Amino acid sequence: MTHSDKPAPLTSRSSGPLTGKVRVPGDKSISHRALILGALAVGETRITGLLEGEDVLNTARSMQALGAKVERTGNFAWTVQGVGVGGFAQPRAPLDFGNSGTGCRLVMGAVAGCPISADFDGDASLRSRPMRRILDPLEKMGAKVVSGGEGGRLPLTLQGARDPLPITYQTPVASAQIKSAVLLAGLAAPGTTTVIENEASRDHTELMLKHFGADITAVAEGAHGRRITLVGQPELHGADVIVPADPSSAAFPVVAALIVEGSDVVLSDVMTNPLRTGLLTTLREMGASIEESEVRGDAGEPMARLRVRASKLRGVEVPPERAPSMIDEYLVLAVAAAFAEGPTIMRGLQELRVKESDRLEATAAMLRVNGVKVEVSGDDLIVEGRGHVPGGGTVATHMDHRIAMSALVMGCASDQPVTVDDTAFIATSFPDFIPMMRSLGADFS
Repeated sequence: MTHSDKPAPLTSRSSGPLTGKVRVPGDKSISHRALILGALAVGETRITGLLEGEDVLNTARSMQALGAKVERTGNFAWTVQGVGVGGFAQPRAPLDFGNSGTGCRLVMGAVAGCPISADFDGDASLRSRPMRRILDPLEKMGAKVVSGGEGGRLPLTLQGARDPLPITYQTPVASAQIKSAVLLAGLAAPGTTTVIENEASRDHTELMLKHFGADITAVAEGAHGRRITLVGQPELHGADVIVPADPSSAAFPVVAALIVEGSDVVLSDVMTNPLRTGLLTTLREMGASIEESEVRGDAGEPMARLRVRASKLRGVEVPPERAPSMIDEYLVLAVAAAFAEGPTIMRGLQELRVKESDRLEATAAMLRVNGVKVEVSGDDLIVEGRGHVPGGGTVATHMDHRIAMSALVMGCASDQPVTVDDTAFIATSFPDFIPMMRSLGADFS
């Protein structure tokens, strides 16, 4: 299956300058974690700026199904009455995560530390994605996969541990999802749970656990890694969380403003956590004009106002160790690279092969069908930038929201229009993407 039941194609055409001030949706990673930790805390958690896309709403529904009281109190404002660590109730129906690998994998970790069983399911795309590397450490902690598809694929039934065990676990790849699942399961285990990373992944779970009252520390491990240590069985307390604007969502108007001549766009409250700013670092190396101001923070997460102006970009080489800080942004970076002068080489992108689609191949196909010379060499992506993109192609989105948005951004400055075969899945992460881009001046029809 490569399309939604009712595909919503859309064409993007070259426009005049993009201008205006916008706030992109709340960060998806923070939104998932605020709901889950709010449900595992005692007392009330108040969340403002929550991303109200389908992925996050499915996590909210799963927390309700597991016994927490979750209510929407206003636009992007929610409250959660938690049940405490290890306090999840047996759900009466399968937990359906739709397209969300993050929500599904984090909740697996939270359920693994509770003496209940839960059925996990999702859409056709999520059912095709591997879960075994999440399940392996959870089984070491005492959880059990009662039934499931080949390679731990959904749908599956997970039996949580009655007496969860603390473990020391070295992640096989830099993955915030693996780390977070182990830490969430470790909340219910006595003693100390430790996660060791050779390459540091996003630290949102650690920062938010601390915000909710957990005893957790992180220290350097080797040249690029971290050792995270969590003391189990804390009493987490409800907390207020302001969700910053999602840098992965901001990436699309940022790149659009850079490639459309004469553009000047301001984005407010964008998260600037150093483990999420790989794209901004790379774009600046390419010659992008991106200014930061009004820096502030909440729950350990810094945010800032970004002013982005159209820039002449040049090709660069992106080192593999930067991948964890921008893994979701390589698709739209490839679009920027196509408009740059000279080759851009993006190294170490193996993680892109296990996302909503094989994003490495899908990104190459998106560029090729629009006249851009591109090569996939092992896990590296090489884009031959020529300062412009011929366009004129129709992009197969493969049920992937980021491919759809990246292709629409490309069409904003290409010589000929760019069409995507389906925009339905954009709602999973960025429900207002199309009207927001139109408000800046984009020509989508």
